[in-house]
Amino acid sequence: MSGHSKWANIKHKKQKVDAQRGKIFGKLIRAIMVAAREGGGDPETNPRLRAAIDKAREYNMPMDNIKRAIQKGTGEASGVAYEEIVYEGYGPGGVAVMVEVLTDNRKRTAAEMRHIFSRHGGSLGENGCVAWMFTRKGYIYLEGVDEETVMEVAIDAGAEDVKTNEDGSIEVTTDPKDFQTVKQAFESAGISMSEAKVTMIPQSTVKLQGKDAEHMVKLMEELEEHDDVQEVYANFDIPDEIMEKMAV
Repeated sequence: MSGHSKWANIKHKKQKVDAQRGKIFGKLIRAIMVAAREGGGDPETNPRLRAAIDKAREYNMPMDNIKRAIQKGTGEASGVAYEEIVYEGYGPGGVAVMVEVLTDNRKRTAAEMRHIFSRHGGSLGENGCVAWMFTRKGYIYLEGVDEETVMEVAIDAGAEDVKTNEDGSIEVTTDPKDFQTVKQAFESAGISMSEAKVTMIPQSTVKLQGKDAEHMVKLMEELEEHDDVQEVYANFDIPDEIMEKMAV
């Protein structure tokens, strides 16, 4: 899972910079609107909306923006109707890739996804071609925290697994339904989390080097910069030093 977690960490830091420029707000607003449309405007009874709001607040989105997005989602205010679509395909070296999008133009987005994949040595596939390679899990990434404390809090809160990496960072995985409980346990214990989200974890990884690694990073970057894209999942494993050098 090293490739997945390392990329997630790099992306998280990059999004922090993007948020300062306002580049990520559009994606966050779409996520809030769709969550409110699907499950109602009360975050206390709509876990998906609550997660979307938490992420928006993490990037310092003003509450007025969040409220307007919720109102557009519930129909209290006019707004664009976004459709949820998952695209599946393959990257360089046969890497499995899943792309979650929110779009108001299915044909345009499909054409653009196909173009991005092909430009970086990949190909768009049929629905279901790679989804079986991933499992939805709650995922929490921590840095600079005490391993024993993390272990105790995580296990008591119902986490499935706690893994300590060579660099001292810690990855906690949970069943999606237990994610909020585990996350709140860390918050109550005063433990800072570098990243916390429900995501898709690959069951196995594909090791990449050289040109394949370079093309894979460029594919990930272009997909995630696309306005319609909410999340990208892939099962590549690229050495940390190579990934950090290319993902600057």
